Order: sequence, then structure tokens, then C-alpha cells
Amino acid sequence: MNVYDQAHGLAQAIKASEEFKEYDRLRQQVRENEELDKMIKDFQSKQFELQAKQMTGQEMTSEDMASVQQLYGILLKDPLAAGYIQAEMRFSLMMKDVYEIIGEATGMGDILG
Repeated sequence: MNVYDQAHGLAQAIKASEEFKEYDRLRQQVRENEELDKMIKDFQSKQFELQAKQMTGQEMTSEDMASVQQLYGILLKDPLAAGYIQAEMRFSLMMKDVYEIIGEATGMGDILG
């Protein structure tokens, strides 16, 4: 059994999954709307900054949290943005599960997860 062939098979299975198909479909629609695409990228960037602060032990200010929550609230009012965010979360959860399965099988769960 060739590990690389199996990895390509896994990649194809992921691409064929409903989670990926829905995420990819909505991602393409979001990309066609420049304003919405920019808003989502801004939200994701601010969300990432907060997560980085949290992981490095820096204090998150109430302004930081309010800014992200405000952007999130605005995005959820747009049906395309809300659908995209939900699809992205479902796809991310599926990928997290895949990483955990691989980590458990190889005894590297602590490293991968």
C-alpha cells in the first residue's frame, strides 16, 4: 500500500464530500461579490488575531471582542455570508475530525490536535 496513493484517495474523498461541495459552491459565490468577500476576509482576519492573542496569553480587550462580534452580526444578516460561514464551519469540523483520526491512528494525536 502506497501512502501517497492513499493520501490522494483521501483528498478525492474530501473533495467529493457534501461538506466540501457546499463550502466550495458558496466560496465561489462569495468571491464574485467583492464587498462581501472583503467583509468576510476582514472578519476572519480579526477572528484570527483574537485567537492568536488568546494562544499567546495576551489579554483580549472588550473592544477587540466587540469588533469581531459586530462584524459577525452584520455578516449573519446576509444570507450568502451566513450560509458561507456555516458551510466553512462544517467543512472545518470535518477536517478537524480527519486530523484527529490520523493523529489517533499514528499516536500523534497530541501533535496534530
